[in-house]
Amino acid sequence: MLGAFGRAFKTPDLRRKLLFTLAVIVIYRAGTFVPAPGVDYGNVQQCIAMGGTTGGIYDMVNLFSGGALLQLSIFALGVMPYITASIIVQLLRVVIPRFQELHEEGGQGQQKLTQYTRYLTMGLALLNATTIISLARSGALLGNCPLPVIPDDSIIMILVIIVTLTAGTGLIMWLGEQITEKGVGNGMSLLIFTSIAASFPSALGQIFKTQGWGVFAAILGIGLLVIIAVVYVEQSQRRIPVQYAKRMVGRRTIGGTTTYIPLKVNMAGVIPVIFSSSLLMLPGLVGQFATPKDGTPPPEWVNWINSNLVKGDHPLYMILYFLLIVGFAYFYVSITFNPQEVSDNMKKYGGFIPGIRAGRPTERYLGYVLNRITLPGSLYLGIVALIPLIALVMFNANQNFPFGGTSLLIVVGVGLDTIKQIDAQLQQRHYEGLLR
Repeated sequence: MLGAFGRAFKTPDLRRKLLFTLAVIVIYRAGTFVPAPGVDYGNVQQCIAMGGTTGGIYDMVNLFSGGALLQLSIFALGVMPYITASIIVQLLRVVIPRFQELHEEGGQGQQKLTQYTRYLTMGLALLNATTIISLARSGALLGNCPLPVIPDDSIIMILVIIVTLTAGTGLIMWLGEQITEKGVGNGMSLLIFTSIAASFPSALGQIFKTQGWGVFAAILGIGLLVIIAVVYVEQSQRRIPVQYAKRMVGRRTIGGTTTYIPLKVNMAGVIPVIFSSSLLMLPGLVGQFATPKDGTPPPEWVNWINSNLVKGDHPLYMILYFLLIVGFAYFYVSITFNPQEVSDNMKKYGGFIPGIRAGRPTERYLGYVLNRITLPGSLYLGIVALIPLIALVMFNANQNFPFGGTSLLIVVGVGLDTIKQIDAQLQQRHYEGLLR
């Protein structure tokens, strides 16, 4: 494989794409350390050193931003507004017929949906920036740290910070699109990959520092096994054979070929994990806003939420998390793969599944197979997502434990897709690919 990487850099066109991608990634990582105007960087670092964090959904945002959120840098929002906007636009296809029509129009319709995603991303970035600055001003963002992270909290300065964070999200979105257009791989996915991978050394270093050599080596071994399992499941698919009948078009005979419909075991990807995490963080946010600011004890229901549904180490939280992931996996697969549409397209072009009649029987058969393979896929997602929570209990780690959950699924998935794209470009130039 190292030789294949060498051949990739020897190919002028591919070398230019790889270097461009690396340059954009360096710019993105550098931006995560540039503090926003008006932020006292020294106080922020002291609050982080004291262990200040809100926990919950903001830990996920901080993970996806490569640590930029808690640094209150210009890239503090990271890619989360874009991810949320993309999911919302995709879900709106079920609710708004116009969105579904644009999706079916091909390239021109996809460009229109992409434009809607950009607008929604900026709107969500403005909303998220306002929320984060409000939490930072009150000290809640960094675990009620007593040090002021925004010394000058005048309206003008707050507006400048909000505009800066929103503009940072726009710049990140533009950088991701530049990678997709001029580099290698999907730009936004690679930026997420970079942000998550950047947190691995510090997470592993913290485990080594607090737990010692024995636990550190055991965790590395478990991590290797989990990565192998994730790669195996992510590459697994059920191939449904499809036969196309021969037909005459003019003087030519077309059709008569055999192909297959690949149904991945994990068709939902990492989306159910993100949905479930976000939903379980809502009670904690409600409890945080319901906590009195004058120092009086919070209501009993707030204490119950803080004890059972915030930290993630309670059995009730784990059970709800697992069940939500399974449910969202079935929901997301049902809206992204339409057996009726696939059946109609097959019938339109003279295709059929051997032993299954075209039309309604094909639709029922595809739905049956889809439900069967979604079950192990959803259980797999739930188990992998619980690994950081189990590590939180067993090793006193945090929820950004590197070998499990959202982080590992994204890193492995994006890594595999990027290698496949490089491999395809090498094979186009008559070189042996990265994957043998």
